[in-house]
Amino acid sequence: MSTKGEMGEVADVGDRERLMINAFVSMADTLVDEYDVTELLHTLAQRCVELLGVGAAGLTLADERGNLEVRASSTEQDALRELLKLGVDEGPGVDCFRSGVAVHAVPIGAYTPRWPRFAAAAQRAGFASVHALPLRLRGLTIGTLKLFGRANVPAEDVELAQGLADTATIGILQERAIRRGEVLSGQLQSALNSRVVIEQAKGVLSVSGRLSMADAFTALRRYSRSNNARLSEVARSLAERELDPAVVLTRVFRDN
Repeated sequence: MSTKGEMGEVADVGDRERLMINAFVSMADTLVDEYDVTELLHTLAQRCVELLGVGAAGLTLADERGNLEVRASSTEQDALRELLKLGVDEGPGVDCFRSGVAVHAVPIGAYTPRWPRFAAAAQRAGFASVHALPLRLRGLTIGTLKLFGRANVPAEDVELAQGLADTATIGILQERAIRRGEVLSGQLQSALNSRVVIEQAKGVLSVSGRLSMADAFTALRRYSRSNNARLSEVARSLAERELDPAVVLTRVFRDN
């Protein structure tokens, strides 16, 4: 038994099921393996073309300011690249990202008044329909997956593409969470290291000036502020004997 996609290619049902399984496995692998987000998105775009028989697929992700950026496409053809670039400013992808729900522009020509540049470019490229699907998890939308069809894309195929997009979204958000955790861990370690160095510097000043630890810390802060220097850097210089404690104490007591 076989099925005929919109590209006119006949795909064996068994092959389609195998491709479907492989697609979900490759998306799920991001949950356990280290991976590259860009490679993941290119794989998703290519899987959509292979499975659904659409003419092309492209993905956008939002940057830190919430602006969409083109991150992957099934091909590097100029017409598709132009279309994807236009799609970050107007088109079904923008509406999909803002609303968090899928937008089905079928036929795309009917949407010319709404998206004049995008609709015209899509028709020039030979596409009759565009389906924009959100990359979302619960209430958070991080980007869009766009399917460009030579004809309408069946509803069951759109649902399949949404499933792949949802799986990829989980992987992307997990990678971001891990990255944020690593940054936070590094920041905490840096703060801990700075605290240790400051304690060492306080000890140096306490011994050199016969001060209490509290007074030594006050002297350290005053010297840092009067020299417009970071407390941790002054402390490191004292701890490593690059800065003479007498200079710090003389400066502080002179200012007072």
